[in-house]
Amino acid sequence: MEEIRNMSQYAPGGIEEKWYAAWEEAGLFGPDPDLEDEPFVIILPPPNVTGILHMGHCLGNSIQDTLIRWARMRGRPALWVPGTDHASIATEQVVSRQMAAEGLDKREVGRDAFLERAWVWKEQTHGRITQQIRRLGCSLDWSREAFTMDEARNRAVTEAFVRLKEKGLIYRDVYLVNWCPHDLTAISDDEVEYREVEGHLWHLKYPLADGSGHVTVATTRPETMFGDSAVAVHPNDPERKHLIGKMVKLPLTDREIPIIGDHHADPEKGTGFVKITPAHDPNDFEVGRRHDLEQVICMTPAGIMNEQVGSFAGLGRSECRKAVVEALEKDGLLDKTEKHVHQVGHHDRCGHIIEPYLSRQWFLKMEDLATPAVKAVAEGEIKLFPERWVGVYDNWMNNIRDWCISRQLWWGHRIPVWYCDDCSEEIAALAEPGKCPACGSGGLTQEEDVLDTWFSSWLWTFSTLGWPDETPDLKKFHPTTVLVTAPDIIFFWVARMIMASYEFKNEKPFAEVLFHGIVRDEEGRKMSKSLGNSPDPILIIDEYGSDALRCSLVMLTPTGQDIFFSETTLEVGRNFCNKIFQATKLVLGTWDEAGLPAGNPADMPPRTLEIATLGPAADWAERPAEMFTGLWAGIFGGNPPADLSDEDLRLEDRWILGRLMDTVSGCGANMEKRRLNDAAYGVFNFFRHEFCDWYLEAIKPRLRDEKERGPVLGVAVLGLAVSYKLLHPVMPFITEELWSWLPPSKGFLMNSSFPGFKGETPFAPERAAFEQVMEIVGAIRNLRNELGVQPGKRGRAILRVPSAGEASALEGALPLIALLAKMENAEVVVGGEDPSPAGAAVAGSVEIFLPMEGLVDLDKEKARLHKELAGIEGWMKGCRAKLSNEKFTGNAPDHVVQKQKDLLAENEAKAGKLKEMLDALG
Repeated sequence: MEEIRNMSQYAPGGIEEKWYAAWEEAGLFGPDPDLEDEPFVIILPPPNVTGILHMGHCLGNSIQDTLIRWARMRGRPALWVPGTDHASIATEQVVSRQMAAEGLDKREVGRDAFLERAWVWKEQTHGRITQQIRRLGCSLDWSREAFTMDEARNRAVTEAFVRLKEKGLIYRDVYLVNWCPHDLTAISDDEVEYREVEGHLWHLKYPLADGSGHVTVATTRPETMFGDSAVAVHPNDPERKHLIGKMVKLPLTDREIPIIGDHHADPEKGTGFVKITPAHDPNDFEVGRRHDLEQVICMTPAGIMNEQVGSFAGLGRSECRKAVVEALEKDGLLDKTEKHVHQVGHHDRCGHIIEPYLSRQWFLKMEDLATPAVKAVAEGEIKLFPERWVGVYDNWMNNIRDWCISRQLWWGHRIPVWYCDDCSEEIAALAEPGKCPACGSGGLTQEEDVLDTWFSSWLWTFSTLGWPDETPDLKKFHPTTVLVTAPDIIFFWVARMIMASYEFKNEKPFAEVLFHGIVRDEEGRKMSKSLGNSPDPILIIDEYGSDALRCSLVMLTPTGQDIFFSETTLEVGRNFCNKIFQATKLVLGTWDEAGLPAGNPADMPPRTLEIATLGPAADWAERPAEMFTGLWAGIFGGNPPADLSDEDLRLEDRWILGRLMDTVSGCGANMEKRRLNDAAYGVFNFFRHEFCDWYLEAIKPRLRDEKERGPVLGVAVLGLAVSYKLLHPVMPFITEELWSWLPPSKGFLMNSSFPGFKGETPFAPERAAFEQVMEIVGAIRNLRNELGVQPGKRGRAILRVPSAGEASALEGALPLIALLAKMENAEVVVGGEDPSPAGAAVAGSVEIFLPMEGLVDLDKEKARLHKELAGIEGWMKGCRAKLSNEKFTGNAPDHVVQKQKDLLAENEAKAGKLKEMLDALG
């Protein structure tokens, strides 16, 4: 510890690793079994095993750890369950690329060999991501760690699937799905990312089969015309309905297709004719069902044109588009081409363009599942923070579509369905059946597809606690308390977890959802690996420390709002760490010099500390020393190390104790409201500005006085201790380290009490008096700066008040004012003439004068002020000339003219101030 205390600047290297290991070894991350209060439970949104920590993880995990540490210190049995996600598509992509680099193809090596490699890779990456979470200081109960594909979660997934299948909510059907030609799998609507694309709108001529003319259709995808089964017009379209029932020739083919009447066609939109491609467009698919149209698939799952396109077979989608347009133009069937900007769906994982594709898939009916989930949020059983997300949630839930839950992958939960090779019976079972229940055959083949990754994640709040078994953990810790997540997965995950919990547990999964913002760079772009603008959090921790990163993220991010992150952001946290460190060194250095004992031996202090229970504000006013001793016992146990009388608690001591209680109250209230940034900033502001900049400066003479240092050290150490407690949830490492330095401290700060305070704050008169001192000192400091007084110059301050009563009230604070304002002395007078020459300022009802003789070189100061005034007046002359020039005011933009007017007004005020200062100098 001596080596650390001798550092000139705080350096977290080694300290953070030391304390994390100590906490883990002491078993502090699990819920205390001796506590009977209501549990506080968070389930970690499981990071993908494919990834590493990014800044979004750091923000979300810092918020969660702040909440769980706060609850733990408030005496709640606190549980934060860790886990990782198997990330089905992402993992399969990574492992496939690794194999391809070795010249291997997953289809050739087979499913079992591929899965063996995937598990090996998962084990390698799992250790990396969990180690990074530890570096951030996350106090997760690692004994309960889960993985979305481990044996327990696989059992839960299988149970959920079979139950839903038996209820008739899961079905298999040929349906148009979002298909990724790159990954060769279906994906859900929520995994489609729409991007604005500059394309074209081609107007194509479809000749009428009877030779009486043609109809014109407009399309952005002419290559899909080979899948057309009809052309639609609105059945009430007066200009076109007479064509219903006629046939048109499908260009570049020998097929004829009918003209049908359907409300999908809009007479006011486009040409009024719509090509219907049931196998490659979701709207056309529904039209095709209504009219029993042929479903013609014109490309392979890989997005290659098939035999339906004749001579264009074998071309990719974009190549075919170009070739088809050329052929149509050659045949005179291209009416016109227009540039067209439209939204095109891309796979959010691989970035490839999604193909609406006809495929046999597994689906989950969602409408019935959504009903209790909508009700829970509407009635406030589940609260969303910020509340603006309630509308977004309701809109999606009230327009929910069935969920395509099957994926054409190998890495994931294989669908627990078997098909009889003899009678085609479909069997959903918790384990592989021995024979077909319909015909008795032993020839069974399991479904090849796996379930969507989110099918395991939606069970996360209860599967991690032992479901489907009714375990003690599940009974005690579910429903959980709060979910902390980014809003971009409100549909993927949050809504589905709510639905799953009501379906399988008949209760909410959590009481609250706290949405945090997105971490963006200085240009407002979302930080991501693809943009190259996301720093490696571990490198940041290595340089700045975890506490600095956490403090900067939590304190500077209002609830639910995005954070604009930069190196400057980190400087805030690092500088604050150093401020805490230096303040502690100052106080404890004096403690060591004084040779004070640690305090009277005592038991460990209580796990909860409600300061208001010590007594009302009146008791603090009447018996301050006694009340302080009680507060000391609540923090440390025992008594303060030095005898303390009421007189020992001076104005500044009573002020800081009152402000400390205000800060405790504000911090607790903001934590309850989940306004973590306000809670953190309140403590930051108290410690940095009030405790360090004012209180420690005010008590320095007493710290140097051997007779007075004992009592004031007690107040200072208690101020440090309470500040550490308030800061610990956000900045766990430095506060634990410095807590261990405090001579009277016992045990770990991490599981000590988090103070609370509600009620009337004591020492109201003293707080008001010290705030007046701060206002006066601030005015003197500003005046010294305006007058150009050198830091080493002292001089005297004259405070003029209108009454003897006010003079008497200020009398006792004059030494303090002189000390803090760096003046030789301060005196108070009632009325009288203005001293001259003197600088003047006002603080409330107090007029302040700084006689200049001996404080500044009058001649030099006059010359400086005259020179500055001349420069400003010269600039103002030119500015007025510009503003009187009609060419300038008539041609320049309004904001440019207004800026000149604003600058002129600003400099006029500055010139007036300089003239006042020159008048004061005589």
